[in-house]
Amino acid sequence: MQKLALKLGVFGVSAVLGLLACGGSQQSAEPPATAAAVPPAEPPPAEAAAPKSIQVPFQAKSGSTLAGTATLTEAPGGVKVVLAIDNVSPGEHGTHVHEKGDCSAPDGASAGGHFNPAGNPHSLPMASSTRHLGDLGNINVGADGKGTLEIVIPGANLKDTDTDSFIGRAIIVHEKTDDGGQPTGNAGGRIGCAEIKNAA
Repeated sequence: MQKLALKLGVFGVSAVLGLLACGGSQQSAEPPATAAAVPPAEPPPAEAAAPKSIQVPFQAKSGSTLAGTATLTEAPGGVKVVLAIDNVSPGEHGTHVHEKGDCSAPDGASAGGHFNPAGNPHSLPMASSTRHLGDLGNINVGADGKGTLEIVIPGANLKDTDTDSFIGRAIIVHEKTDDGGQPTGNAGGRIGCAEIKNAA
């Protein structure tokens, strides 16, 4: 009996030691924390469409040697017009948007009159806000025969079918200075013509 008790005692101690070794007296480990849900990334904002812009070449008219381009770009509330011409006599030359996009006539007459959808009197841009929508003022040509003009025309646009659109019109450069007089500024003959049309 004494030997049996001793064996049981040894067995009991071994059992206790075994439980301790297995972590029986420790609390069970907590489950790993669940990662917080990450909201899906929002798509990047759509980029604003670039403003419409077209560039058209000038054709020499009335025996001139004028060359160059007209660039028209949508701007807030209007159209920005940039003219760059070469091979022109020095001085100021009247420039206008005319009603027809037709430069076929040798003298540019096929472009019709000034583009004036509101029926306003003619004026220079700096002199009055009430003028032909096509009044661009004068382009100053230097001694080297080169000239540039940059102007924003409020109220104009580049929409295909709008009554105030420059699309389907023509830009004319005249031989003389636009003096602001009636009915069209006394700017003389047409020495350059550019048809304003969308790229093919």
